[in-house]
Amino acid sequence: MFAMCLPGLASLVREQISDLPGITTTDDGFDGRADVILFEADRNHRGAAAALRAAEDVFVEVGRADRRKSPSPQQIVSMSWQPGKVQRALSIWAEQKRPLTASMTFRVITRLLSEKAFLRTELRRQLTETIGQDRPRWKVADPAQLEVWICEYRAGRFVCGLRLSDIRMRQHDRRSLERPGALRPTLAAAMVHLAGKPSGILLDPCCGAGTILAEAVAVGWSATGTDIDATAVSVARRNVPKASVHIGDARRTGLLGASVQACVSNLPFGRQYRVPGRMSTWLKTALGETVRVTQPGGHIILLAPDIPRSVVSASMTLADRFPVRLLGAKTTIWHYQRR
Repeated sequence: MFAMCLPGLASLVREQISDLPGITTTDDGFDGRADVILFEADRNHRGAAAALRAAEDVFVEVGRADRRKSPSPQQIVSMSWQPGKVQRALSIWAEQKRPLTASMTFRVITRLLSEKAFLRTELRRQLTETIGQDRPRWKVADPAQLEVWICEYRAGRFVCGLRLSDIRMRQHDRRSLERPGALRPTLAAAMVHLAGKPSGILLDPCCGAGTILAEAVAVGWSATGTDIDATAVSVARRNVPKASVHIGDARRTGLLGASVQACVSNLPFGRQYRVPGRMSTWLKTALGETVRVTQPGGHIILLAPDIPRSVVSASMTLADRFPVRLLGAKTTIWHYQRR
């Protein structure tokens, strides 16, 4: 099997996969749009792999090819689409999705890191023709019952698979109400994962539409959120009724000291967000408040393009950072531990 996630999140998704019983990661890469993680899953645990909250899509593998051994589109497809392996992959797809019929609709999606050797359209055409010859009763359609993906996840290395997921995987339970700039659920899930095992209260002091709160509740945290925008608070309450959400300033939350076990937040950067005064001053004060309310040993996970050292409290130790791409824009997950 293999999974795709937002660029920069491969190590976090690998960690999530490794935590699941009966599943072992084998390789990873990048196909030009998404990180790709390859793994083996035994029959009893495929469903768990298909429910990874930080993954955008999950596939059952059909086959692989190496451009060094199979330099042409025809050879790559012949290595990737072999009837015996296809039948096994289709059986797994049927177990996870729905029963197969003799006449299915399908579409092919291709991703190449480089088009110097051949064009992406050539590879798509070749795979479409090969599938048509192997399954003559199948018809090309868009949308289709089956999506067949072939991706160059490392230079010259290809993996082909049947998509098990759909848009609902990346949307999770979907927000009842949307707000411009709302955080992507899979990214929020990765941030919540960094906060460790649920052990009490998780705070989001800039909760917006409540995406981080929803991910926290989904895995067992008691979630609390604040936002300075009354409309955002109303939306978050609607989206995450199990969370406690109040109007509040990230610089002065009103919470007791050391009252939360983790703080996870998407900080207000970008053109659509404004903070009172200078950003550096606001950020230093907000981080100071975050340190005050987080228990020693707790995790502080923040999403922002940059957090200068000058604004970071002496009580925060940088444990790790994960540069990610979101709709082409660069940002970073900052993982701090409260001393």
